[in-house]
Amino acid sequence: MSLIPVVRQGRVIAQRLFDLAYAIDLEQARTLCADLPAADPLPGPLTFGAPPLRVRLPSVVLRVGDDTLAAEASVHVYDFGAITLAIAVPADGMPWPAFAALAQQVEQAATPGQPTAPWESLLERVRSRIAAALERPSHAVIQEDYLLLVVDEFVDPPGAALDRTVDLVPLLAADMRPLSADAREAVLSHRFAYLADDCVVITRDRAFLYQPRGDAGVAAVLEVANAQLLELRYYATLLEAELPRMYDLVARTHSVLPISAPGRLSHLARRLYTLVAEVTELTEKVDNALQVTGHPYLARVYTTTLELFGVPTLGTAVDNKLAIIRDTYAALYDEASVSRAGLLELTIIVLITVELVLALFRI
Repeated sequence: MSLIPVVRQGRVIAQRLFDLAYAIDLEQARTLCADLPAADPLPGPLTFGAPPLRVRLPSVVLRVGDDTLAAEASVHVYDFGAITLAIAVPADGMPWPAFAALAQQVEQAATPGQPTAPWESLLERVRSRIAAALERPSHAVIQEDYLLLVVDEFVDPPGAALDRTVDLVPLLAADMRPLSADAREAVLSHRFAYLADDCVVITRDRAFLYQPRGDAGVAAVLEVANAQLLELRYYATLLEAELPRMYDLVARTHSVLPISAPGRLSHLARRLYTLVAEVTELTEKVDNALQVTGHPYLARVYTTTLELFGVPTLGTAVDNKLAIIRDTYAALYDEASVSRAGLLELTIIVLITVELVLALFRI
């Protein structure tokens, strides 16, 4: 192998994930995008509850200083309301230092808020294209981003132990300064390989994928994990805002006249029940978006990635908030029943009293 590895074929892929709606009708979205070319098919080992729609978008140009980078664009649409926008910059025939520099350039040019970032224009293009397929559109500001550093082939294949032949730490840490041994090990702590010459290293913000025998499905697994994180963050924020509003509504309900209290309590209970049902349905759909139980390697990558992204912890937080709302719903429902029963008893007493008074007058 040459002193400086050369990437024969590779690419740097910047991804940005958005929540567009409560749900997306994939069949209708497919019809609305029928004139767009299909993106790369999903790898065979993966099983989706509802396979995402994957289509190519018109290419974009990224500007880094005085340089321009041509990039392919695509969108992946999920039925639970999320989309992934991706821009891929080819890195063919690049020495390793140039590949690392390209990763930095793409990340810099694609950073949201930069004048060169293409996300807003791509998002509006996709949103307007599939608007009719969106169920209860959302304009949430919660987003997720990820950077994939993909090498399909080196000029001189390094064989096994790529991470010992090529220094992946500056690439994955986005820091060219020499790191301590502990910091280096932390960056490389999530390493995977399916075949002898594979090398996959995952971090919280970016991943390096070297799979010379073809895509094993790791990129799709990482994307779904990011989509799950996005949706759970959205629902955690939604419920976090809902809890104080719920407490305020309960307090106001208790301050109304007794005669109107049962109706107010029942209305609030139905509202909370609807919220719980919707969030539970969507979180279950997100949780079941991808099934990798039949492929131990991808299952291990998937589980580790979810842990690395903090998805289980966030999922527990969402479940806890849902539990609070469920308990409040049950308490309100019981209180409404008691209030309704009390009101009925009062009505009966009043009717009996009126009947007695009328009987006395007749005497």
